[in-house]
Amino acid sequence: MRVTLLGAGHIGQTIAHVLAGSGDFDVTVLDRAAAALERLSALPVQRLVADTSDLQVLVKALRGQQAVVNALPYSMAITAASAAREAGCHYFDLTEDVAATQAIRRLAEDAPTAFMPQCGLAPGFIGIVAHHLAQGFDTLHEVKMRVGALPAFPTNALKYNLTWSVDGLINEYCHPCDAIHEGRRIEALPLEGLEHFSMDGVEYEAFNTSGGLGTLCDTLAGRVQTLDYKSVRYPGHHALMKVLLEELQLKQDTRTLVDILRRAVPATMQDLVLVFVTVSGLRDGVLLQEVFARKIFAERGNGKPARSAIQLTTAAGICAVLDLFREGALPPRGFIRQEQVALPDFLANRFGRAYEQSRQVQSIG
Repeated sequence: MRVTLLGAGHIGQTIAHVLAGSGDFDVTVLDRAAAALERLSALPVQRLVADTSDLQVLVKALRGQQAVVNALPYSMAITAASAAREAGCHYFDLTEDVAATQAIRRLAEDAPTAFMPQCGLAPGFIGIVAHHLAQGFDTLHEVKMRVGALPAFPTNALKYNLTWSVDGLINEYCHPCDAIHEGRRIEALPLEGLEHFSMDGVEYEAFNTSGGLGTLCDTLAGRVQTLDYKSVRYPGHHALMKVLLEELQLKQDTRTLVDILRRAVPATMQDLVLVFVTVSGLRDGVLLQEVFARKIFAERGNGKPARSAIQLTTAAGICAVLDLFREGALPPRGFIRQEQVALPDFLANRFGRAYEQSRQVQSIG
């Protein structure tokens, strides 16, 4: 399959390695930075320096390709999807941005090709899990989705290190959050709904963030009483982010906040990804709860290149659905939701196995 990957950043590098090493994808990587592309010089991929923000440049580059995988910042998603539509390519991305996803859904209307945004961890894999568990109930009561991309060794007051896009992180903290409450669809405020829980003896906090539900509100509307998504952090992070965003009013100046975080908060490759989904409801007249919990850790040593947990899980999400699409397991055209992916198929996929090979959490309190 001829695939063009847009973006050779933190996540794009991993996607390039995964796809190029599989033998089933002829990969071309586009980035505006020659230095980023040079880091892929050992891979059997074509590399092209191009202005990835220019629609016509992208259209020209995508002509003749079968699919485009967009690993650019969320702000470029609509441009990339528009280029895919004009060039006649299938489209896959990682965006968590709600407005971008709505625009891509409109692009997909009557399209001869497929458009599948939100293919990462959250949104992405988390929605596949939640929908799979929900199918096992006659009557749904609650669907709660919790995801954290966390440093394995927090040392600063925020108890956080940069593990993925800073722009994407702040975007999640600042925009309204889709949810269903008492059977009605609502927009919840970001950073609200603070809760605490423990897993494997470690204390965590969780709070509302935008985008993680993907399209589940549409899919489960009329079937569930409560549906929400929250980001997981170590205790104390939430209070400091409230100070920065609200009391210091950096919510109105996110560019400054992004610059501060990039300058003051170090990145780390020593991270972990926590996935925690609970679904409750009636089955054969009995009130039951199903839980899916995983911790995925960074890969270091053992002869493998160092990869962070967020790199592994995000790349696994988009590469697995692309592979399933290539195999004909997904619709060939139009807008594709994450919950149209069967969880057993995802976990059995050669790329999706990254989640099965993680440590399953045995106890949650």
